[in-house]
Amino acid sequence: MTISEIETPAILIDLDIMENNLRRVADYAREHDLRLRPHTKTHKIPELGRRQVELGAVGLTVAKVGEAEVMLSSGTPDLLVAYPVVGRGKLERLIEVARRTRVTVALDSLFAARQLSDAARAAQVSVGVLAEVDVGMGRVGVAPGDELAQLILGLERLPWVTFEGVTFYPGHIRDAGQEGEEQIGKLSALVEAMLAHLRKRGIQPKIVSGGSTPSLFHSHKVAGLTEIRPGTYIFYDKNTVTSGACTYQDCAASIHVTVVSTARPGQIIIDGGSKTFSSDRLGAAGEATFGYFVDAPEAVFHKMNEEHGYVDIRRCRREFAVGDRLRVIPNHICVAMNLHERVYGVRGGRVEQVWKVEGRGKLQ
Repeated sequence: MTISEIETPAILIDLDIMENNLRRVADYAREHDLRLRPHTKTHKIPELGRRQVELGAVGLTVAKVGEAEVMLSSGTPDLLVAYPVVGRGKLERLIEVARRTRVTVALDSLFAARQLSDAARAAQVSVGVLAEVDVGMGRVGVAPGDELAQLILGLERLPWVTFEGVTFYPGHIRDAGQEGEEQIGKLSALVEAMLAHLRKRGIQPKIVSGGSTPSLFHSHKVAGLTEIRPGTYIFYDKNTVTSGACTYQDCAASIHVTVVSTARPGQIIIDGGSKTFSSDRLGAAGEATFGYFVDAPEAVFHKMNEEHGYVDIRRCRREFAVGDRLRVIPNHICVAMNLHERVYGVRGGRVEQVWKVEGRGKLQ
């Protein structure tokens, strides 16, 4: 099958670019002696998780129990659930996953930890835990210092759970330039002080897990960091380009669309709206667009309905006709992947792989 035979809208993955992205990060982690446990929230495809492990990842990261169940078929030797698991039903399912591969859970409360401990004890299955600390994102995680130490001491007293270390997500660092460098320096000082405080309390974390795609290649500058969990790096997207962490040439995933209307002067309508791209805007303030047109960089994708994409073409240097096919790099590829049942791996104009997005919709 050629690319022109694929019905639009569709996500196409440039295999050469994706494979280069995977190798580059695997080499980086190896060079700096960092454990790589990539987050599968971006691709949601077990076969791609298997490729990451084959390239040297120690395991995979997921957010939900449903994703963990899906990623079992990747053959990963290790799964980190980087999200507190709360509720009997979810914990029972998680324990079944833990019977088949090593499982670690990130959490920030003794309430969640006790529930996990009770489920593990009932099944006689040991589960690892990471204590989540907030380093500036303001989302989940306890404060570094005494609050973190108290959480860890509580974890160490619980049966059938094993304290493995600490985890954080520096998602507030979205700039790969000078500003980001300064934020990395502050993060490093914070983590160094946090670990020193824990050592004074007799606590020595085996794993210090952090990292994100925008700050990925600065990870070795964070004192004490032993593990990174990037996700978007496999494909990249417009948000990552805007952060300065990559270029459009590094973006492996694009959404192919068809022009379905040119009725209004200065505007085209494409056959992809919020059900294709998601309504996520750019993380950077200012520009209100939903993607970058590879074939028409001056086009402004400024509005969406469910099935319609509104594109301002007044600044474009080319003409458009109904039936034209265009490539769009979305703002946020992780969410876009969750909207598509299958994606197409392409090389040299031909389709080599068709993958079912098995982790889509696994919210529970």
